Amino acid sequence: MATNPSFAYSGVSPAVPDWLNKGDNAWQLTAATLVGLQSMPGLIILYASIVKKKWAVNSAFMALYAFAAVLICWVLVGYRMAFGDELLPFWGKGAPALGQKFLIHRAKVPESKHFPSEMVEPFYPMASLVYFQFTFAAITLILLAGSVLGRMNIKAWMAFVPLWLIFSYTVGAFSLWGGGFLFHWGVIDYSGGYVIHLSSGIAGFTAAYWVGPRLKSDRERFPPNNVLLMLAGAGLLWMGWSGFNGGAPYAANINASIAVLNTNICAATSLLVWTSLDVMFFGKPSVIGAVQGMMTGLVCITPGAGLVQAWAAIVMGIASGSVPWVTMMVLHKKSSLLQKVDDTLGAFHTHAVAGLLGGLLTGLFAEPALCRLILPVSNSRGAFYGGNGGVQFLKQIVAALFVVAWNVVSTTIILLGIRCFIPLRMPDEQLLIGDDAVHGEEAYALWGDGEKYDPTKHGWNTSVYGEEVAPSPYINGARGVTINL
Repeated sequence: MATNPSFAYSGVSPAVPDWLNKGDNAWQLTAATLVGLQSMPGLIILYASIVKKKWAVNSAFMALYAFAAVLICWVLVGYRMAFGDELLPFWGKGAPALGQKFLIHRAKVPESKHFPSEMVEPFYPMASLVYFQFTFAAITLILLAGSVLGRMNIKAWMAFVPLWLIFSYTVGAFSLWGGGFLFHWGVIDYSGGYVIHLSSGIAGFTAAYWVGPRLKSDRERFPPNNVLLMLAGAGLLWMGWSGFNGGAPYAANINASIAVLNTNICAATSLLVWTSLDVMFFGKPSVIGAVQGMMTGLVCITPGAGLVQAWAAIVMGIASGSVPWVTMMVLHKKSSLLQKVDDTLGAFHTHAVAGLLGGLLTGLFAEPALCRLILPVSNSRGAFYGGNGGVQFLKQIVAALFVVAWNVVSTTIILLGIRCFIPLRMPDEQLLIGDDAVHGEEAYALWGDGEKYDPTKHGWNTSVYGEEVAPSPYINGARGVTINL
């Protein structure tokens, strides 16, 4: 048996070519798995618990379906539309990413070199990159779903997911990451502030407009059915973000370390700022507010996670904990448009506003030395560092306008097309009942194994276990349980 440690890293088999770096490959697959866990089960748990009880199953299923549907569409055509050879300055040529000749070769980003900027060639196979980028595409659709929970026709959603992936997501991904015109122009989007969060927030808001609102009773009262599970989902989301931003350099290098640290600094700062504002203006800290502050911090740092210094991550956290708070708590109540559009989970504020804010702040704080470590365009820097930094800030604005415009137009066309065949909104009789009407299933069997509540059988003074269940003295409290010993 070989005792030389270098033996494990030598190209001794066809499965270990000389260009393969096992550490980079292991980290990329780990990062991809962390991002996948953000969706499955992270956002599934978060969505199922943050909505009203009657929508728990439907909300979780929308996320589950999107994750599966995106994967199949991604390997059939989506990946190469987003990262393949150029078809248009903003779109790649669609083709399958299924054959071993494609998947076992060394990864390349972008796949075609048609501008003077350098091609990135990570030290692992294309299969690792295809899967990593799939998890980004999947979470984008799931984040978008947060805007239409509680009323979108599930059949319309099943048609919407593949169409939006192909005609909207791939355009933003190719333009900014896959070798499109914004990529070569030098726009900075480190890990998806524009491609993922600004896109999902704007598309979600647009979809909420066309789908229509929830029932009036649901809009007025939509309490989470399980706050503790909501926190569990939020925790998976936060921890998974280390893979989200840490995997963006396509290597286990020092830039990945910077990105992971900045991600957590910004998220923590934003959570604390949002919670402090809740206490100052409402007199008590909100758990849902803390989750929203965490989310806006994670979103805001994403476009510049590996490119800003740690002190800038704190500044971005202060901004992400306050600006979206103002748009949600103050501007929302004063804007007739924001009040008209029923954005269920406020994705416009937590993703569109925070993603735009992060992209613009990256245009201010991107540090030149860190930019040289990873960006394809030389001499990139934020406006704070002088030189051509002011031009960089303008590039960030232009890119944001392009992403917003494309998502409004493409989402509108897709939904109007679907509406010709499938109603976008559930009928009111389904909306009154919820999960049982839509899926024939309910999240909780509170009175037995699938048994419905019957006051003659399940009254407070009757119990199959010999327990006396007394009403709670609190109006909105849970029932207390007194056991006869």
